[in-house]
Amino acid sequence: MQRALFRKKKAATDALPVTVRKTSLWKNTRQNKTLLFMCLPAILFFISFSYIPMPYSYIAFTKFNYVKGIFGSPYIGFKNFAFLFTSGQLTLLLRNTILFNLAFILLGNFFQIAFAILLNEVQSHRFKKLTQSMMFLPYFISPVLVSLLVYNLINYDYGFISSIVRTTGGIMPKLYSQAGAWPFIIVAVNLWQTTGYGTIIYFAAITSIDESMIEAATVDGANGFQRIRYIMLPSLKPTVIILLLFAMGGIIRGNFGLFYNLVGNNSVLFKTTDIIETYVYRALMNNFNFSQGSAVGLFQSVVGFGIVLVANTVVRRIEPDYALF
Repeated sequence: MQRALFRKKKAATDALPVTVRKTSLWKNTRQNKTLLFMCLPAILFFISFSYIPMPYSYIAFTKFNYVKGIFGSPYIGFKNFAFLFTSGQLTLLLRNTILFNLAFILLGNFFQIAFAILLNEVQSHRFKKLTQSMMFLPYFISPVLVSLLVYNLINYDYGFISSIVRTTGGIMPKLYSQAGAWPFIIVAVNLWQTTGYGTIIYFAAITSIDESMIEAATVDGANGFQRIRYIMLPSLKPTVIILLLFAMGGIIRGNFGLFYNLVGNNSVLFKTTDIIETYVYRALMNNFNFSQGSAVGLFQSVVGFGIVLVANTVVRRIEPDYALF
């Protein structure tokens, strides 16, 4: 009798975790159905544009034939990847692409954190909302319109800045023929367009800081700079590291829309503005070789993935809590 009761209790105990797990999963799904529904567009986006197309990267290893299709085209191995390496421009393209992205990442994060902290110190809620909206607006402007705006500002003949310089008796340089000036112009335009977006992210992280910590520091006599240095900046550290890890994955990918619309086919500026995407675009527009374009894209993705793994490993060894995985 006692043995039978023991077996029944043991069977019930063994079955308990599965029941609890199923009930918990279903319960969590029902409780968070609104949040899951809000995440559904992002989930569908990544499934549609990141995971479903992955098998079709096979085109990078074929000589694409329109009639036979991707998987029916003849396999040629790594010959398409030689397109970029044998062009003689790989060093220049990698240098420009990486240096521009480093400038975007480092300067972008600096200004985003600075503006987020300044915005947090503003007492007027109405001014905060207005400022956030005004700073966020450039992020939604098309690169075509941005290039048109820049052209009408710095054009030598009738640009707005050119007119002001001439009116004051100065000499306006012909910027569209001076390659050395364009790294500064492109970085400035990128910062103008993306700083507001990053500021909102860091501002949201600042608002999640426990107010009691800031109040306690104020009571103890800490001034504004001390609160920023010892409370806000350390609290932003996890957000900064995560965003930097994500940005490192695209360090050899350039913003094609920005670069192509600002520079176009002006070969005088290619020395300092040509990146991998613009070079590949010009090269492939002549022969429409989709296999070579796919090979370059796959190369960038694999290298970017490797950089993320290395950076995440370094972060995990230094600060395990801040690593992505």
